[in-house]
Amino acid sequence: MAAPAPIDPRGPRFNQAVLAGGLLIGFLADWRPVVPSFALVLLAGAALGPRYGPFLVFYGKVIRPRLGPPREMEDPRPPRFAAAVGVAFLTAATLAFAGGAAGIGWGLALVVAVLAGLSATTGLCVGCEIYLVLARRRPLPS
Repeated sequence: MAAPAPIDPRGPRFNQAVLAGGLLIGFLADWRPVVPSFALVLLAGAALGPRYGPFLVFYGKVIRPRLGPPREMEDPRPPRFAAAVGVAFLTAATLAFAGGAAGIGWGLALVVAVLAGLSATTGLCVGCEIYLVLARRRPLPS
């Protein structure tokens, strides 16, 4: 199976910056609906690709045209895997909120916020690195 078309790595970093900022603001304001909302945003991009993630679309249509070309392109599979892991954590956080465990819910959501913020600011995507380790052990489907 051929590798998917490469993507501009700045799109996922923009997405991660919005995610980290939004979750942090949600935590500070104790506004819990941000968690399932961002789970759905990540799910759209992870399951359907960057053309369906709202912040990725915004980046592609509004921000990218104002920038020069990226220095390099990247495989979309590692960021999609990372987004899927984020969806799992945010879904678990949503379930924790529904079960009355706000501390656990915010703890899970803040793990996503911290890792997204790390990726957005440094380019180190922990979920992407996990994908690469797993892919080296056994090729993963596209």
